[in-house]
Amino acid sequence: MPLIEKLGSFYLGKEYDLASKQLLDRPVNYDSRDLTTHAVCVGMTGSGKTGLCIDLLEEAAIDNVPAILIDPKGDITNLLLTFPELRPEDFLPWINPDDARRKGLTADEYAAKTAQTWRDGLATWDQGPDRIRTLQAAADFTIYTPGSDAGLPVSILSSFKAPGLDWDTEAETLRERIQGTVSALLGLIGVAADPVRSREHILLSNIFEHFWRAGEDLDIARLIMAVQKPPFRKLGVLDLEAFFGEKDRFGLAMALNNIIASPSFAAWLEGEPLDIASLLHTPAGKPRHSIFYIAHLNEAERMFFVTILLEQIISWMRSQSGTTSLRALVYMDEVFGFFPPVAEPPSKRPMLTLLKQARAYGVGLVLTTQNPVDLDYKGLTNAGAWFIGKLQAERDKARVMEGLESALAQAGTLTDTRVLDKLISSLDSRVFLLHNVHADRPVVFNTRWAMSYLRGPLTRQQVKRLMADRKATAAQVFLPATVSVGSATRTIADRIGGSVSATGQRLVFEPALLGLATVHFVDRRRNVDERRDYSLLLPLSERAALLSWKDAIHADLGPRDLDDRPAADALFVSQLPEVITRERDLRSVTKDFSDHLYRNESYALASNPALKLTAAPGESERDFKVRCQQVAREARASAWKIAGARKNGSWPRTRPSSRVASVKRCCRGCLPWPGRWGCSGAKAAA
Repeated sequence: MPLIEKLGSFYLGKEYDLASKQLLDRPVNYDSRDLTTHAVCVGMTGSGKTGLCIDLLEEAAIDNVPAILIDPKGDITNLLLTFPELRPEDFLPWINPDDARRKGLTADEYAAKTAQTWRDGLATWDQGPDRIRTLQAAADFTIYTPGSDAGLPVSILSSFKAPGLDWDTEAETLRERIQGTVSALLGLIGVAADPVRSREHILLSNIFEHFWRAGEDLDIARLIMAVQKPPFRKLGVLDLEAFFGEKDRFGLAMALNNIIASPSFAAWLEGEPLDIASLLHTPAGKPRHSIFYIAHLNEAERMFFVTILLEQIISWMRSQSGTTSLRALVYMDEVFGFFPPVAEPPSKRPMLTLLKQARAYGVGLVLTTQNPVDLDYKGLTNAGAWFIGKLQAERDKARVMEGLESALAQAGTLTDTRVLDKLISSLDSRVFLLHNVHADRPVVFNTRWAMSYLRGPLTRQQVKRLMADRKATAAQVFLPATVSVGSATRTIADRIGGSVSATGQRLVFEPALLGLATVHFVDRRRNVDERRDYSLLLPLSERAALLSWKDAIHADLGPRDLDDRPAADALFVSQLPEVITRERDLRSVTKDFSDHLYRNESYALASNPALKLTAAPGESERDFKVRCQQVAREARASAWKIAGARKNGSWPRTRPSSRVASVKRCCRGCLPWPGRWGCSGAKAAA
């Protein structure tokens, strides 16, 4: 039966007869809307679980469903290994040389055999090059590597920004996010903190709530400062010093500072922000499948990042309107350790929140594991679909059955567990039992051939190679044309000292470095906490050996002003200098840009030393002068009151006004006033 593409229908395979071990000519199409009630996929190594999940994600991409994919092992990166031409040279860089040697083949021979195997396998399942092209064009596939520059780096700083949620209506959600964020952050420094009993957790949670309630963003540096000098004096009924003394707070601040002081942590602060809307769609509105490769991280770092990411997803989700269709997918491969049945790691609460509440927003959660015993069954009663593959020995299967019976019985989805037991015992590789609460009966099916080349887990070096072109593209943008033909003509005429007439026009691009930054100015004493955006344009030449941001010019540009592609028929007058074509050099230039801003940019505020007044951020010069005049008048009036009391014989019993900090007599007994009046008997020092 030819494959028929249906909107909202995921082609996962064909039904399979366990008795005869035969494939039936009945396609299994999974309704995308059913994923809003979430799905769980279980199966041992070799069961075909990864292939099934890749199939599911491929279908989601073709159906224009965006996804955020958490990949602890590196298997899901195979989604980028799609080769429409199915040529041996396409497969050659990605084959496993050890597999070729075991089969007694050269790398070229093994690549040719693999290409032919994929071509034949796809044809068997009514798929071909055209469908692979459709998959490639349907979504933007990107690999992010938090804490590494192998793929696209991602910055976690945005995760500390004040969420755009109303405290009056979303206080519970916001506090849950604070709890998860603080737990993950403390886990990163080796503190297993209880949200109720831990001083560290309580202090940090209160700091987060204080700033977020005020709509103020946090970063790690500001958080460390707040730990040393919290913006409150009490926690509960106890004085802050009694609850958490300054010396102990300094120890916590040092532990947090050690994170950002570590050179390896710099990679956590670079790259794209964790903006969920941008991770799900390109600026042009194209769906994205954003893969977060975390195989290189240790356990604490994985827990930290996964928790932060899930909390960001929940905040984004809360800002969306309700829907009954599938808006986005959140997929996590090998969820072991992140959603256990007994322990309470930081990732568990946000994952449970998604299982319970994401359906109303059209967000589907898909979790996979080799053994359901690893999962919290009470939470998984919210899963509407179970994909159950081949499991281990009878003893392992019995343990799994106990857990599945508990979860499925609470969900009320399958009453005769003997049927389930029998079916699971008969499953082969790539054969799965689909139990869907939205369907009339369980279905046994054989998964279709994946369009992506299932190479297996990719290493960081392979990810780096796979994303090299994407990283180069991400770093190259084109400024909009702002010069008119007439202006360009006059400029050329001035240069040559003669007249010029234009018979045609063509846009010419010259290389330059564009630095975009947000600088945070903080001065607690003057109550300054402001951010300013800067954009500097540094012209380049092919022979440039040294770069200095002192030569840059200020440009009124932002990310939205930049184009991904040059204008048609544009002319490029020179190549990029080698000094910025190497990754390490770009990192150095970026650091120099930060240093340049730190040393040269300032936030000017008007001040009146005599009155000890400083203009507030955003206060105009006019308003500040008016305020100074008013304060001076009030101080003068207070001084006259004091002087009048002295003349009436009541001095010095009359106390000075609260605005007068000190009053001193001069040699003739009058009151000194800083200014131009001299001794008049009506002067006060404020």
